[in-house]
Amino acid sequence: MEKVRIVNSSAFPVPAYATVSSAGMDLKANLDAPVTLAPLQRAMIPTGIRIALPDGMEAQVRPRSGLAAKHGITVLNSPGTVDADYRGEIKVILVNLSDEPFVVNPGERIAQLVVARYEKVEWEEVACLDDTQRGEGGFGSTGR
Repeated sequence: MEKVRIVNSSAFPVPAYATVSSAGMDLKANLDAPVTLAPLQRAMIPTGIRIALPDGMEAQVRPRSGLAAKHGITVLNSPGTVDADYRGEIKVILVNLSDEPFVVNPGERIAQLVVARYEKVEWEEVACLDDTQRGEGGFGSTGR
């Protein structure tokens, strides 16, 4: 398991995996007071967490399925990417897609953080691409 340096200025424990097979760790709202999101309103919610990822790794900020299914609350730029050279506080852009106000309370689990390795590529410009069975079919074309 890779060690990642973390600064936790929140009032809550550092993010942790809930189970042995969990891919993500819950991020909590580091708020002094509740924040109400009106329908279709968005807000940047602080977590009080800053991390230093090794090169070749990223952290993805993803929605929590329970908030989305039960309350219509999701992460607006999902997944949000935390690059290895970013040292600022991780904040979560929450949006209320429901028709009712939603209150974000201090310490509430608002998103998941998934840390993953990635590959960099180098572009090779060509005049055309090889053919595949799918070709240019997209946006539901394989669901026939």
